[in-house]
Amino acid sequence: MTPERPAQPAVRPPEPARDEESPFPAAPEHDFAVRRRTLITLLVAAIVLPCLYVATMAINDLHAREAEAADATQRTVRVAEEHALKVFDMNEALDARVVDLVQGLDDDGIRTEEPQIHDKLKAIGGGYPQVAAVSIFGRDGQLLASSRFSPPPQISIAQRDDFTGIRDGKVIEHVSRVMFGQVSDEVVFNMGVARRDADGTFAGIVSVALRPGYFTGFYRDLLGPDSPMTMGLVRSDGAVLAHHPLGRGIPEVITDNPAFTEALAAGRDAGLIRVHSQLVGDNLILAYRRVGGYPVYVSCGYRTSAIRAGWYRHLSLLILSMFTPSVALWCVIWLSLRRLAAEEEAWERWQAEASMRRSIESAYRQSRKMEALGNLVGSVAHDFNNLLMIVSANVQIVRRRGGATGFDRELSAVERALKSGQSLTRQLLGVARKQPLRNETIHVARWLPACRELLRASLGARVSLVIDAGDGIWPILVDVAELELALINLAVNARDAMPNGGRFTVRVRNITFRPGDGFPLDGDFVQLSLEDTGIGMPPDVLARAFEPLFTTKPKGTGTGLGLPQVFAFCERSGGLAAIDSAIGAGTSVHLYLPRAQIAPTAERPAEPGRPTRAQVLPGLRVLLVEDNDEVAAGTEALLQMMGHHVTCANDAASALHLLGERYSGDARHDAILPFDLVISDIHMPGNMNGIDLAEAVRNIDPRLPVILVTGYAEQLDRARHADVRVLSKPFDIALLEKMLETIQRELTAHSDAAG
Repeated sequence: MTPERPAQPAVRPPEPARDEESPFPAAPEHDFAVRRRTLITLLVAAIVLPCLYVATMAINDLHAREAEAADATQRTVRVAEEHALKVFDMNEALDARVVDLVQGLDDDGIRTEEPQIHDKLKAIGGGYPQVAAVSIFGRDGQLLASSRFSPPPQISIAQRDDFTGIRDGKVIEHVSRVMFGQVSDEVVFNMGVARRDADGTFAGIVSVALRPGYFTGFYRDLLGPDSPMTMGLVRSDGAVLAHHPLGRGIPEVITDNPAFTEALAAGRDAGLIRVHSQLVGDNLILAYRRVGGYPVYVSCGYRTSAIRAGWYRHLSLLILSMFTPSVALWCVIWLSLRRLAAEEEAWERWQAEASMRRSIESAYRQSRKMEALGNLVGSVAHDFNNLLMIVSANVQIVRRRGGATGFDRELSAVERALKSGQSLTRQLLGVARKQPLRNETIHVARWLPACRELLRASLGARVSLVIDAGDGIWPILVDVAELELALINLAVNARDAMPNGGRFTVRVRNITFRPGDGFPLDGDFVQLSLEDTGIGMPPDVLARAFEPLFTTKPKGTGTGLGLPQVFAFCERSGGLAAIDSAIGAGTSVHLYLPRAQIAPTAERPAEPGRPTRAQVLPGLRVLLVEDNDEVAAGTEALLQMMGHHVTCANDAASALHLLGERYSGDARHDAILPFDLVISDIHMPGNMNGIDLAEAVRNIDPRLPVILVTGYAEQLDRARHADVRVLSKPFDIALLEKMLETIQRELTAHSDAAG
């Protein structure tokens, strides 16, 4: 097929977003004629308009101060709401843990195991400053176990509102009013949940007693000393749980604030009202927010007396400034007129220079930010790789030792989580340009149909898939796994952009760019266009679409790594990714991948080998070089379970020392080698890394096999030129085992030939 040659590509890669913090902000255009007239008008208006000026400024200042106060209360109440939500969620989790702890035990069973339950309750609640006590009550309200006492005293809460309310299914009583706790022996309020028998009948409650002083202390630290703001924590029925500042005569229930109590009774999630509070003896601008799904609200009020005090001080200064003598005004006007012409010329030069500096500084900051982010992401991913290797090795050890009996479901869940972690690590390293590519030549038109089911699964049932790939498409040289991941990321984004269904189209065509086309690429490329009929992106989102960790999805549903992975993959493959979108017009992502000069070779069917009798391969003598003790321990145990003999070293110098001792004299020329294999991580402390160690080993004995392990692309490229076997992190344990079996067979065959 003859490639199409566009006169000008319609889609260009997004330019870096303009840095809003540039020290050269773009100024509005100045009309110097208007400025001359303004100077003269100011002289006339200096006497006529001062009163109007003062009144206008005073009103605007008052409104601005009130708006700032309202904004401050809303920001502060959001912080308090997030803090309270975390505390309540944590306490709900504690309740659930205690319910699980005594699941299946009746009251007598709990009393029997009370010492052990007491220790566990103490461990569960002892590490939290807000928790005063964790208690378990029976169906009759009797205290069965507590984190405070063992054995528990004879205490009954059968008549307490929170006990009867939880028993009768009243949601509000899951958070009690403030009371003096009989168990905790201090002022608390309780969060409780019901315990149920196997048939669902009420079996008692689990209660976590919380200290109101913990919330009061947080509010005091949040607001600071001498703050004009107040904060409180109340139930939806107006019962006060905590309040700062602590005043005398704080009521148990708010009754003097009908606007606030009406809002609570209506169940509104958030609001901003003006009230007069007898609680603080002042008018307040009051912001309130509901804490998640709990029957609890946080409130923050700003005293209007403090607002007016600041406003009066500012108004006094403003009035005094208006009586400043205006003798110098004529001189100012005369000097201003003389300098006006010179200023106009200087303004134009300054604007041009400021624009140029803004552009240079923005590009430089963007480059440094991306470089720093790449280094940070790469470092985190490397450490995360080691953690995944530790978990993976230990899961394999459990399975091989037969310890998986009865835990197959849990171990399978861990293995699925490992695969998700490996996928996330691959994305992080890809965005950081540190993920090694395993390039191979493929025909996209033949490869895409095999991905149809994978794309359908990513798109969901509501989105139809169309693949338009004709004949004559050039082969490309890419990492197939990275290309597959890029298509999945784009398909998932398209699905989210089409909540009511739509169409996702994959088009493939050849395209050639020449230097005069104005595109940043030159040469032959294969263009993969992925188009959806979704809601599209606004310009500000489109400008940051490829920025790492930027996402518009709700919290917990997006990582901000999907499109950056696509862009990084195309760039490292020698191509480019571009995006075009508009609100209501859908989104088109174009991947430009370079044409491969060598066509992919057809796979030949494996020749049937002659059957051989079963052969037990001898274990290898392995020198394991790993600086991470936990990774080394897990790998050593796993290798030993495979039947190999392992000697460990924590760096290259120690490994060479061991090799130097074992190869002393003429041992290196002996037919029986002291080690059969060296396995080493590349990234290690010291002056030598794993590649340097491999080169030193080859100098000592070229016959000694070496396996290097790494997760960095630049290290992998160098390792491949060192004539050693390479495993890129994260790797499957089965792949390592297969590689070891190959080395065993090679050594066995060599021994047989020598014999």
